[in-house]
Amino acid sequence: MVLSYGALAGLIAAIAFLVLVLFTIPTLVKMGRALKEAERTVQLTNQSLETVNESLNKLTDDVDELMKQANSLMDKTNDLMDDVNGKMKTVEPVVKAAADLGESVSEINESSKKMVKRVSNAHFTRTGMLTSVITSAFARHFRRRGQD
Repeated sequence: MVLSYGALAGLIAAIAFLVLVLFTIPTLVKMGRALKEAERTVQLTNQSLETVNESLNKLTDDVDELMKQANSLMDKTNDLMDDVNGKMKTVEPVVKAAADLGESVSEINESSKKMVKRVSNAHFTRTGMLTSVITSAFARHFRRRGQD
């Protein structure tokens, strides 16, 4: 059997093609597995993104509800503060009157102490008693006029 150059060239090309196919098959199989893994990863990523989107939507709804409640609470707080301020204005004269009363009581105590000193320093003899009565009358007269 005699092979011509053309047949020999065809045979070499067929063997080369066969070797090429044999070396390419494992690469193609590995590439197929890699593509399947990539596809699975993309599907998982899509599922994760959907889960993240659902979570974000729920979180957004919760934040919106929280903001509505916060606004309602702020409105109620403002109303309460207005009410408290109004009542403080009503109570303010009472507090001032109590402070004035405290000052008056202090002045009465001070005057009482002065009078006790004067009376304790007076000697009650016949002329002393008369002078004490006159002195206390003058003191009362001057106190009424504000010349204490």
